[in-house]
Amino acid sequence: MDLFINILIIIGIFGGLALIFGCLLVIASRFFAVKQDERAEKIIALLPGANCGGCGYAGCASYAEAVLSGEAKPNLCTSLSQEEINAIAEISGAEASEKSLPTVAHIKCCGSNECTSNKYNYGGIDDCRSLIRLGGGEKSCVYSCIGLGNCVKACVFGAISVKNGVAAVDTKRCKGCGSCVAACPKSLIELIPATARFSVYCSSKDKGKAVNAICDNGCIACGICVKNCPNSAITLKNNCAVIDYSLCDGCGICAEKCPKGTIRSTKGGKKAVKSSAPAVKTEKPASSTGTFSFDVKNTDKD
Repeated sequence: MDLFINILIIIGIFGGLALIFGCLLVIASRFFAVKQDERAEKIIALLPGANCGGCGYAGCASYAEAVLSGEAKPNLCTSLSQEEINAIAEISGAEASEKSLPTVAHIKCCGSNECTSNKYNYGGIDDCRSLIRLGGGEKSCVYSCIGLGNCVKACVFGAISVKNGVAAVDTKRCKGCGSCVAACPKSLIELIPATARFSVYCSSKDKGKAVNAICDNGCIACGICVKNCPNSAITLKNNCAVIDYSLCDGCGICAEKCPKGTIRSTKGGKKAVKSSAPAVKTEKPASSTGTFSFDVKNTDKD
């Protein structure tokens, strides 16, 4: 009987303490409560909720707070329509801003598995930053896409996939947030105007002879595109063609004249254009360093 009474006393003590602490927590939560701005919730409801960071802030909630404080403009989110931008401006009391020029991600490489050779065979983890430490990657071209999909993992809109060893962008899904740009360890991804019809699918800085030896589609800096562009929209920088989209009218002459097929349609890839210039026929010489098998999963010697 005494044991039962002692148990009840202990239960009563702990129950009383729980009740007291519970009341204190309720009082503290009300006393220290941070008032939530209802306008922030309305702005967050208009945002896509992807938390991609393309606006320059950690997430949609942080961006909403920045808009309300006047730190950020209502048009920094590339996913918003003009109507949504106007609605955010009205909620925040900020000046209405025009929607920024839509952009899409562009991969500056067309070095697929068929058009370039490998220096070794990689069998490690699927991470571009890990592979780049091993001689710049397994492909012969050190400027080529590694193809292990860091950009794919970074894209919250599912707009990027790896096809035949090279990343590819679905322009219909891409919002131009730039997450993939930051994720690429070789800086092969750039944002270009969504209206761009043609682009250069290469970023090699090597001279023509060296490019011909390792890639069938790489830019050889021949300058044919520069000479034939009626708007002077193309220049050669570091042995690679570069398009000034503010001057380009999308006529496609550069793509037609490119002997390597490096300049392509952003909508249909290589099949969308046909070169009218003489084909450059080259045979790839054997690599001076030779090829070898490299498998990081099994490095034990027999």
